[in-house]
Amino acid sequence: MPALSRASFVVAAAVLAASCSSSKPAAPAPQAAPAAPLMTPVVSVKELMRFDIDPASDFIFDAVQYDATTKGVSDIYPKTDEDWEKVKIGAVSLAENIYLLKIKRPWAPKGDVNNSTGPNPPELSPDQIQAKYDKDPVLWDAKIEGLRNAAKEIMDIADRRDVKALFEASADVDMACENCHLEYWYPGDRADVENDKKQRARIDPSAKRPARKGR
Repeated sequence: MPALSRASFVVAAAVLAASCSSSKPAAPAPQAAPAAPLMTPVVSVKELMRFDIDPASDFIFDAVQYDATTKGVSDIYPKTDEDWEKVKIGAVSLAENIYLLKIKRPWAPKGDVNNSTGPNPPELSPDQIQAKYDKDPVLWDAKIEGLRNAAKEIMDIADRRDVKALFEASADVDMACENCHLEYWYPGDRADVENDKKQRARIDPSAKRPARKGR
């Protein structure tokens, strides 16, 4: 074969090969993972607190009490595996479920304006709570994290079966709840609550935990 013809043949073969290669279908692009479905709330914040968060906290608060009556004084604290199991149930439920407050939902049921009417109302209305949230949404998340951390502390204590630590940590849970309530529910009570704190020792099992509003 003449040199020129051989060179032409090589060039033609190369062009044909390139053409065949370029005609191959491109590999399909990797499919993106489907987006997680949005969580739709069922109840308002007020109802979630009443029917979920608050009952979970009762497993903790009811486990450690100092009861003084005319019949005498008695300490209530976990004594059996079942008792400690209830504490752990409450702590886990509280730590997990408190994150449900991060889901946008109404502050109260439709038509419920809290105790926010009349002269010097003791509670904020849903609209007032929303205004506080809009002004500083980071603060709302910080309150949630505070309670979650306190609940996680109780989880560890329940595993260790430490009664003294449970007395102290239950006060931390109560304080986390109260700090949130004083910000978003009944801020007018802040002065009275602060005064009560000054009169009670930080670690004092004999100081009964004051009842929280709505309990």
